[in-house]
Amino acid sequence: MVAIPTARRIAAAAKRLLDQEGIEAVTMRRVAHSVGITPMAVYRHFPDRAGLLNALVDAGFEDLSLRLTTARLSGDIEKRLNKVLDICLDHALQHPKLFELMFLGQRQGAPCFPNDLKAGQSPTANVMAHLIQEGMETGVFREDDAWEIAFEMGALLQGLLMLYFGGGMDMPVSRFRTFCRRAFSRYMHGICN
Repeated sequence: MVAIPTARRIAAAAKRLLDQEGIEAVTMRRVAHSVGITPMAVYRHFPDRAGLLNALVDAGFEDLSLRLTTARLSGDIEKRLNKVLDICLDHALQHPKLFELMFLGQRQGAPCFPNDLKAGQSPTANVMAHLIQEGMETGVFREDDAWEIAFEMGALLQGLLMLYFGGGMDMPVSRFRTFCRRAFSRYMHGICN
């Protein structure tokens, strides 16, 4: 049997605590107890709690980026953008606490709008911006700043998700997904030629 490296076991335990109980539950002591090591042993792998949380965020973005870049995007621009929406919704709805940590917390080195995004430093935004740019080049969308539009569409989705997670939207997941698609559609049709 192959032993799982301690750092991976620590990260997995931290993710379980985050998913089940929220960010407050992710303490070095609780994580260490879950793994069966001393709290000081956690510091051999992560400099502090912020470092551990950053590792969870990095893994979350890697997972979302992988889902986006390996997805089979076919059909017209609107269908492909809706597929991107579905992938983002799936990821957020499967891990709402991780979503909050990924998109709401300030963290050093996180890509920041506008410069970092326009420099292609956000793999999650890159996919949407490139589709929007393609839509502009093919005449589906009016000429505009594809990065600004990708950022705005991401902000729309993040805002809706935060309202949903916070209890501000009283509807089942299936209806919430439909609502998000309609909101995206309204936005896309607003930038169409």
